[in-house]
Amino acid sequence: MPAEATPPTGDLPPEEFRKYARETVDWMADYLGGVGELPVLPNVAPGDVRRSLPEHPPEVGEPLDVVLADFRALIVPGITHWNHPAFFGYFSITGSGPGVLGEMLAATLNVNAMVWRSSPAATELEELTADWLRQLLGLPETFDGVINDTASSSTMYALAAAREVAYPDAHERGLFGQQPGRVYASDQTHSSIEKAVLTLGLGRDGYRPIPSDREFRMRPDALSAAIAQDRAAGLRPVAVVATLGTTSSSSMDPVAEIADIAREHGLWLHVDAAYGGPAAIVPELRSLLAGWERADSIVVNPHKWLFTPVDCSLLYCRRPEALTRAFSIVPAYLSAPDGSETRNLMDYGLSLGRRFRSLKLWFVLRYFGREGLIARLREHVAMAAWLGEQIDASPRWVRVAPTPLATVVFRYVDPELDGPAQDARNMAILHAVNSTGSAYVIHTVLSGRVALRASIGNLKTTMDHVADLWTLLEDAAADQAG
Repeated sequence: MPAEATPPTGDLPPEEFRKYARETVDWMADYLGGVGELPVLPNVAPGDVRRSLPEHPPEVGEPLDVVLADFRALIVPGITHWNHPAFFGYFSITGSGPGVLGEMLAATLNVNAMVWRSSPAATELEELTADWLRQLLGLPETFDGVINDTASSSTMYALAAAREVAYPDAHERGLFGQQPGRVYASDQTHSSIEKAVLTLGLGRDGYRPIPSDREFRMRPDALSAAIAQDRAAGLRPVAVVATLGTTSSSSMDPVAEIADIAREHGLWLHVDAAYGGPAAIVPELRSLLAGWERADSIVVNPHKWLFTPVDCSLLYCRRPEALTRAFSIVPAYLSAPDGSETRNLMDYGLSLGRRFRSLKLWFVLRYFGREGLIARLREHVAMAAWLGEQIDASPRWVRVAPTPLATVVFRYVDPELDGPAQDARNMAILHAVNSTGSAYVIHTVLSGRVALRASIGNLKTTMDHVADLWTLLEDAAADQAG
């Protein structure tokens, strides 16, 4: 009886890699150049993609020709194309060409920048790139930056540092039996803030939303009253989170006033500028972020509005020693064998494994430069302003929030419909627009009513795409009314 053949070992041979890499890069270039011709949303139902794929993993390795063919035939048709120029959902993003190249090289190097010795260049390029972006944003040199995956992680790490300052003995003893703490944020803040508070052991009661004003900005007077009330009740105020670019409306909290209150009460001030932060690069927009330089920590996401492929989130901290005190644990196998002291990125958060994220951001910053970034951000703001003007000039549409940056929030109004019917009409318009495959917008709820959102942030988006969106909205509204 013949012996079973031994499966081959080792990696894909270099010449085969070269062949398939060239084929893949050609596909990537064609995709990036022609993504605007594809439907933004896939015509699939839940489960369709999975049902098209084998239920069990292969017993024997398959040729990459087959794998790549299945990628094109089965995966791509199920993709929502975030890189599409008419993708206006969430916070519109671009995985730019330079960023994609940086991501490819990072995957090829496949280093883990957990400690300096494990990848000196990755550690030091992260330091440099974070500092370059700090300079572009106009933040003081006192801010120390590290790169994480998303703002959810960056915010949790910042609030962990705040907890370390508020409960200095909790590092050893934990929070059990401690005076209950509170973290404050506006009622428009991102859900990751509440999730971070819960994760850090302060409980859901440890999160207190503060009412916002008519422009969906945190009310400083309500914040002061809440802090006073909590102190009187025996609670310990820990931190306040201000937002520059809220998710629903892109509103900008009055950070300078909030900073005064935080300083008065000795609270850690964290600024969630995941979306709005890049606006500081543009000279005429920087005043919108006034006061953020007084924060203890700030998060800015280059993967939102700075043309860097997901994921890349910058956490800046004025008190990095509090951050490292919250997370630094150094077992023998991670300590420097010569006893030297170096910056180890693992000390700034939970993750020991750290991808070489700075490489793609470095490519982006070098390719576009300050002037190129300013020009592109200005263009997005101008297109959003144009869309806002069309809405303002229409008798049946209304903006429900200011448009400080490049996100427009609006709703269709029919005076003959009550509130719930108005909401239903707006949702019907939304579905009609999205079902065309020509554009994609999302909805939110503001002041208890459904509103539609269009976020502009893609490098390929032109005024023609925005004008087409407006036509789609008008046509859908007319069809629903008729």
